[in-house]
Amino acid sequence: MTAYERIDLLIDKGTFQEYDKVLAPLDPLNFKGPKSYIEKLSQDQQKTGLKDAAVTGRGKLNGKDIVIGVTDSRFIMGSMGSVVGEKITRIAEKALEFKIPLIIVSGSGGGARMYEGMLSLMQMAKTSAVLSKLHSERIPYISVLTHPTMAGVMASFAGLGDIIIAEPDSLIGFTGPRVIEQTIKQKLPPGFQRSEFMLEHGLIDIVVERKELKRVISLILEYLA
Repeated sequence: MTAYERIDLLIDKGTFQEYDKVLAPLDPLNFKGPKSYIEKLSQDQQKTGLKDAAVTGRGKLNGKDIVIGVTDSRFIMGSMGSVVGEKITRIAEKALEFKIPLIIVSGSGGGARMYEGMLSLMQMAKTSAVLSKLHSERIPYISVLTHPTMAGVMASFAGLGDIIIAEPDSLIGFTGPRVIEQTIKQKLPPGFQRSEFMLEHGLIDIVVERKELKRVISLILEYLA
């Protein structure tokens, strides 16, 4: 699903106000490869209609005020660069300002974005720090993991929810199973790093079908309130 389709799935019709829509990435390293970073950004911006891989804003979920962020895996695999990290940080700050719950729906096959080097990696610490403030203020943060949610995104904001929900059979982890098998020279157990495996081993709290997400999140928010 696209980021806006996710928002339509969760947010009451006509209530979504988007934040920071014009924020766009730069090319601080003047990155060159088979395609330059500028070429890659331009290609994905045209393909998706987005400036970068996250859409953020405020709305209502079954009448409850929330702030929400959604990553879009069509844009450089939903990877996190300086703009994604900044937008996630800003909506967490909005949750602090308005004292309302934060929901982030994550999907990333690329983690931190190599094109931005250390500027991308530092977003892991930045988003984690602001979520720590949210936790200390006892403002709920619900993290929703989709297929796949990997690497730097999973190792930072996606893994820090007070409640962590995953869609069925989603690939969740830091390094993919093929790389792990090649590194440790062992066969991994069936279903390794899938939602159900992660639930069984305590990394996530609940597996929820997509059509049930809005209802379940609404119930959780009601309980936490």
